[in-house]
Amino acid sequence: MIKKNFFFKGYRSIFTHDSPAIALTCCFIAIGALFKNLGFNIQESIFSTVLTYALPGSLVMAESMLIGASLLNIFLAVWIVNARLYPMAVSLFPLMMHKSQPKWKYYFSCHFIAISAWLIMKSNYKNIPKKHRIDYWIGIGSATVSVSVIGTFLGFSFSEHLNKDMMLGLAILNPVYFLCMMIGASKTIAVTLSVLFGTILGPIIYLLSPEWSILIAGIIGGTLAYLVGEHSVS
Repeated sequence: MIKKNFFFKGYRSIFTHDSPAIALTCCFIAIGALFKNLGFNIQESIFSTVLTYALPGSLVMAESMLIGASLLNIFLAVWIVNARLYPMAVSLFPLMMHKSQPKWKYYFSCHFIAISAWLIMKSNYKNIPKKHRIDYWIGIGSATVSVSVIGTFLGFSFSEHLNKDMMLGLAILNPVYFLCMMIGASKTIAVTLSVLFGTILGPIIYLLSPEWSILIAGIIGGTLAYLVGEHSVS
């Protein structure tokens, strides 16, 4: 069973001063309004948020439906977009593995992997006994999903009051928050440089290839940052 005191400790992390709650809510307000404009009902909108969870996956799903893509194409598109979360899972779950915990907790909580929850866990895991880190993580994930559902509900309910510019502004708030959090959480030169290189290379490569700019900038910037970090350590 999930240890309640660690679960609720993780859940309460959403109320801290550096919480992603406001940014997440604003982004999913835009998602909720977009879902309504696509013809979703409130149940379908909330169900979609719970299942897709991470914001880019929700946007890709909505855009794919907007252009009339097939169900298979939508599934593949969302799957490919959310594959970016795999490195986060690889870096995070070894910190939580404990032989006394049942495997189902780890399989279940993989769904909570997103940069918002990942940043909270990476900042606080050392303060949690390893045996109960998975319970703490499930609390964090449940809190971020709850906030996302609330944002979706608000966006769906008040969509008629949101124009296109307002929705774009709300959607961009979360990436800005993540950028600030990544800079604040930077403890190595490699992490700092990866953010810096990505910020510089992204707009430059966008001028050459708008469709691939984020991926290419991420690969080049991350690789350069890793090499510089390894060289500085050696």
